[in-house]
Amino acid sequence: MERKLMQIQDRALEELAGAGSLEDLNEIRVRYLGKKGDLTGVLRGMGALSAEERPRIGQVANQVKERIEDRLNEITANLKDHLTRQRLAAETLDITLPGTAFNFGRLHPLTVITRQIEDIFLGLGFSIAEGPEVELDYYNFEALNLPKDHPARDMQDTFFITPEVLLRTHTSPVQVRTMERTAPAVPVKVIVPGKVYRRDDDATHSPMFHQVEGLAVDRRITMADLRGMLQVFAEQMFGPETRTRFRASYFPFTEPSAEVDISCTMCGGKGCRTCSHTGWLEILGCGMVHPRVLEMSGYNSQEVTGFAFGMGVERITMLKYGLDDLRLLFDNDLRFLEQF
Repeated sequence: MERKLMQIQDRALEELAGAGSLEDLNEIRVRYLGKKGDLTGVLRGMGALSAEERPRIGQVANQVKERIEDRLNEITANLKDHLTRQRLAAETLDITLPGTAFNFGRLHPLTVITRQIEDIFLGLGFSIAEGPEVELDYYNFEALNLPKDHPARDMQDTFFITPEVLLRTHTSPVQVRTMERTAPAVPVKVIVPGKVYRRDDDATHSPMFHQVEGLAVDRRITMADLRGMLQVFAEQMFGPETRTRFRASYFPFTEPSAEVDISCTMCGGKGCRTCSHTGWLEILGCGMVHPRVLEMSGYNSQEVTGFAFGMGVERITMLKYGLDDLRLLFDNDLRFLEQF
C-alpha cells in the first residue's frame, strides 16, 4: 500500500507539472483528491491492515496528500498570476489616466416643489391623501356640484374614455372620496398631490400637469382660518416678506370662492413686466366648501363647515424659479434641469 501511495504521488506531481490551464488543475484535483479519487480509493483499503501498519501507512498517506495539495495550490496561484498579467498586457487601458466621473441624478424641480408644499402642510397638521387618475364623472363633476348640464364644465374640457369615465381634471375628486370615507367624523385635514389632465397646450398650460388640493372640515371653520393658513403657506414657500390678497371668484364647489395672489416674487410688489405692473401674481383658488358638496359626501352642512384650495405645482415652480415657459419643465433638457 505504501508503494501505491508513492506511485499516486509521483503520477499526480507529474501531471501537475504538465497542467496548462485552471480546468486541467481542477480535473487533477478531483482525480486524485476527490471523494472518488485515487488517493481516497487507496485509503479505503486501510481497514485490511494490521493495527501495527495502520499508523505508519496513515502518516504516509497524509504526507502524500499534503505534497499534492501544496503543489496544486502553488501551481494554481502561479497560473492565475500569469493569466492576470496576460490579460492586463492585452488591454489598452491606461490605468494612469484619470477616471471618468459619474453623473449623479437629481430630483426634478416639480418633485422638489411638490415635496416642499407637502412639508409645509404636514407641518400645519394636514395628512396626504391619494386617488385614481382615471376617475368617474360622478366624483370629478357631479359630487362637486357640477351636474351634467352645468356650463362650468366647459372650463375643464378633458379626455373622456367613456361618457362616465375620464381622466380627472383636478385632484378635487379625492376630497369627495375622503369625506365619504370619514363622514360624519371630524376633523378632516388632507392635501392631495397628483397629476391631472386638461385639453390645453401652450407656454403656460400643459395637457398633463400637477396639482395639490387641500381640504379641511370641522366645526366652526371660517374663511379667516383659510386666510391665515394660506398666508403661512405663502411666507414659507416664497419668503417672510410675501404678502397675500384674496379676490372674489367663482367655483361651483365652494361658496364663497376666491383667487389668491401673492406680492410679485420678482419686484416685491412694486410692479414689473412679470406681474404686468400690478405688483401681484395669482397662485391658487380657494373657498369655503359648498354646503351641497358637504351634504352629498355625507356631512351635515348645518353642523360642520370646511374650506378647500387648489394650486398648480407648475405655477408655483415657475414663480419660485422665475421661469417664463412651462414647457421647459417637460422638455427633459439636461442643460435646463441641471440648474436645479
